[in-house]
Amino acid sequence: MTVIAKKIWVSGRVQGVSFRYYTQCEAERLGVNGYARNLPDGRVEVLAEGELASVRQLLNWLHTGPDTAQVTGLQEDEIAPTGLHGFETG
Repeated sequence: MTVIAKKIWVSGRVQGVSFRYYTQCEAERLGVNGYARNLPDGRVEVLAEGELASVRQLLNWLHTGPDTAQVTGLQEDEIAPTGLHGFETG
């Protein structure tokens, strides 16, 4: 089992459209740990940690997000896993 962690910044119409809630639902469905939080510049920051395949699936989902959102861009950085448990929004 290969565990990875990524920090992702999602741009577009992603605040005020339940993006964080739906991201949490998708992450929990995939068994991915981390968080999703709004940034002052209008983006959403996501930290995703889990099995390689599950994190990749979440990344694919983040490219479109929920029907209420309009994702225009994703930026991602690979970071060291820290052993997170659960997924939070804030």
